[in-house]
Amino acid sequence: MTETFIILMVAGLMLVGGEVFVPGGIMGGIGALCLFSAVGVGFKAFGPEFGSFIAIVTVILSGIAMYLWIRIFPKTKMGKKMTVSHSESDYRAPNESLAGLLGRTGVAVTPLRPGGFAKIDGRRVDVISETGMQESGVEVRVVRVDGFRVLVKPVTQSEQRKG
Repeated sequence: MTETFIILMVAGLMLVGGEVFVPGGIMGGIGALCLFSAVGVGFKAFGPEFGSFIAIVTVILSGIAMYLWIRIFPKTKMGKKMTVSHSESDYRAPNESLAGLLGRTGVAVTPLRPGGFAKIDGRRVDVISETGMQESGVEVRVVRVDGFRVLVKPVTQSEQRKG
C-alpha cells in the first residue's frame, strides 16, 4: 500500500507541475486525481489518524513542487528550450508603408501560387494573387493592401492598351 501511495503522490506532483508548461487542463486534472487518490490510499495505509495529516502534507507538497517547478525548471537545458528567454517588446514592424502600392502595377518575378513575389515600383514585394495561380512575368496590379498582405490581380489586355 505504501508503494502505491508514493507512486500516486509522485505521479500527481509531476503531472500537476507539467501542466504549467503543457496547458490544456488534462495533465493537471489527471495529476489532481492522482493526488486525491494518494490521500485516499494514505488513509487506508496509515489509518484515519494520519489521514488529515496526509491531506495537509499533500497540499503543502503540491505548492512547494509548483514553486520549485516554476523557479528551477526554466533554468534547466530542457526548460530553456521550452521557454522564451528574451523580451520581444523591442521588435518593430518595418517602417515602409505598403499602402502606397495600392493601384500600382508591377511584374510577378516568381510564379504566384497564389503567393509569391512581384517587382512593384522597383522593389520586391511579397504578394498574393486574388485570382489564383499566375505564372512569373505576368503584369499585375495591386488591388488591396491589408496590413502586410498585398493582393494583386493580373492586368487585363484592355487595361494594358489604356496605359
